[in-house]
This record gives sequence, structure tokens and C-alpha cells, in this order.
Amino acid sequence: MALLSESEQRQVGDAITRIERDTDAEVVTVLARQADDYTYIPLLWAGLTALIVPGALSVIASWLGWLGGTSAWYLLLAQWLVFIVLAVVFRLPPVLTRLIPRHVRFWRASNLARRQFLEQNLHHTEAGTGMLIFVSEAERYVEILVDRGISARLSDDTWQAIVEAFTARVKAGETLQGFLDCIDSCGELLEAHVPATHERNELPNRLIVLD
Repeated sequence: MALLSESEQRQVGDAITRIERDTDAEVVTVLARQADDYTYIPLLWAGLTALIVPGALSVIASWLGWLGGTSAWYLLLAQWLVFIVLAVVFRLPPVLTRLIPRHVRFWRASNLARRQFLEQNLHHTEAGTGMLIFVSEAERYVEILVDRGISARLSDDTWQAIVEAFTARVKAGETLQGFLDCIDSCGELLEAHVPATHERNELPNRLIVLD
């Protein structure tokens, strides 16, 4: 299922077109479902838990006096079953999200945002006025990256309030409205500090979706 419908994606593209009429900035928006598949995380947690289970079962069995302890074969079987079951359960999105440390999720999302800045050629605009509005839904992560032509006129702190407002929208499941509000807010600042000097459109005005 798409992160946003085609109609919603067009709304984002139209919003970009609207603000670019009044600024030299080249705005690109990217929406990712998830910054990483985190394959190793479920396996790591399942493996650690499975290592603990045999010892715990053996201690409990001995303490309860069950046949002088539990057979090594039963312990090994329990270990395998725990690993297999947890490896599957920990892959479920609601569970996986809680297993990944916040700084790891944000680090992965931030890396993807920077790769997208380069892949979308935002560092090759005529006057260095590229801007990326990046969102990763699973990580609830929003970042705005700008090239030198914009950063020379607007500090990075300028975007903080806009990012925080957008992040709140994403957490509330209102990603589309978050994009529209963010684009309009950025447009006001860009119009004031990076006004249009001539008509141009170096990069496509559309939402790029990474499934």
C-alpha cells in the first residue's frame, strides 16, 4: 500500500510548484516508509533471549525438584523454539520499532536523508539553492537539508520549529498535512530571504516515495 495516494502526492507537488514561483530555491520532498529494514535487530534480541532461556529453565526445574533438572535435549529444543518464535514476533513493525534504540533509528534516517540529497542532485543546482524536505514514517523522523546558497542566508536553526511541527503531524498520522504545512512555512522564509530572480525549474516538483 502506498504511503500517500497519487492524489495526495500531486497535492505535495502542486504545493512545491506554488512556492517555487516566488523563490530561487529548488525544493525536493522525499517520503520513506522506513530508513532501514533492521534485519539484525530481531535476530540479536531473539538470540540473546534464547541464550538465557536454557539456564533459566534449568535453574527453575532444579529448584522445583523436577526429575533432578531438565534434560539437555529439552533445553536445546526450548532454545531453538524461543529463537524461532521471537525472531518472527520481533519482526512485526509495532514490536520492532520498540526494540530499536531511538538514536539508532534517527542515525539511519539521517544517513538516508543525506544520501537522498546527493541522489536527487540537490547539490548541483545553479546557485546552490537546493532544499530537501525528508520524512521517514517508521522512525517518525523529519529533516530539512539545504545547500550553501540557502544556508548562507538562513541558519540551520531557522528550520527547527518547522521540523518539530511536521514531526508532530507524522506522529499523529497526518503526513500529508504535515508536508503541506511545512512547504508553506518554508516558502514564506524562502520568499523573504531567497527571492526569485528569474524563472527556472531545475528539479522535478513531485513527492519522491521510497517504499
